[in-house]
Amino acid sequence: MLEQYLPYIALIIFGNIENLVLSSQGVVAGVNPVKLAVASLICVSLWLIIGTFGTQMLIQYVDIIEFIGGFAIFVLGFQAMYESVFHN
Repeated sequence: MLEQYLPYIALIIFGNIENLVLSSQGVVAGVNPVKLAVASLICVSLWLIIGTFGTQMLIQYVDIIEFIGGFAIFVLGFQAMYESVFHN
């Protein structure tokens, strides 16, 4: 049963890293931690729903989805580091 989800393991890991990057951006920006936590839970729940139902429909596009997800995480991480270093 889990074999069908193995191609998405990198995307699952990247998704967790992305959540950490977005949270760190919120902390750097001085966002209310309670609002940040609620927004994070909402996003994670939506990601779970989309991932659960979308996996069956889009399994043939796994390589493209992983590339886009990894690139987005790279851009968000770079943006977070840039803002924390140069706008402090």
